Amino acid sequence: MSADARNEANHDAPLSGASDDQIRELVDHVLDAGVLPPIVQVGHPVLRHRAVPFTGQLDEERLGRLIDLMRRVMHKAPGVGLAAPQLGIPLQLAVLEDNFEVDPLVAAARGREPLPFFAMLNPEYTPLGSAHSAFYEGCLSVNGLQAAVRRPTAVRLDFTAADGTRQQQEFSGWQARIVQHETDHLHGILYLDRAELRSLSSNAEYASRWSQPDISLARQELGFLPGGA
Repeated sequence: MSADARNEANHDAPLSGASDDQIRELVDHVLDAGVLPPIVQVGHPVLRHRAVPFTGQLDEERLGRLIDLMRRVMHKAPGVGLAAPQLGIPLQLAVLEDNFEVDPLVAAARGREPLPFFAMLNPEYTPLGSAHSAFYEGCLSVNGLQAAVRRPTAVRLDFTAADGTRQQQEFSGWQARIVQHETDHLHGILYLDRAELRSLSSNAEYASRWSQPDISLARQELGFLPGGA
């Protein structure tokens, strides 16, 4: 997920049916390249297939190196989340972190609190309660665009941590949005699939017109979510 709201990977990369050996080969290729890999852009099929669950395909050392690399790619982009398929690796792994300085009014309106770094394997989320909220999102794999997405305001996340322990945590506000966005990536879903398409804006138009703390002006002027967010 981009912080505000690069280039093809191997066209021959296997997708949802990747074997353990193929996963390891892809990971080793990325780790041994000596440079930060490009972020796969929308239109590449790896973003549209459910990623392979992690079942120990990578040993502790490989997994740790991959997580570190993904974190560095996320920071450079910059973004608040990155999923392995965005590097052309069809594995259910994502990294998340949000420590950006945000205007207090924006943070209050969006429920945006700092999110300490963590990696998640095989995540699944469940909405908590019936409350939903809509805000603009961007994606590192959808360069140059942002759109409003209505999502559950709070979720429970079940996932495996990098140390192999199964964990459960609850998230709300912007943290819940990041968790949902990155988990969706691992299931072949992009934020555009859930977006209000009438809200779709270039980064430049978003920055100049719709970057208020909430989406009320954009909703009125662009004609989406007529019943409210």
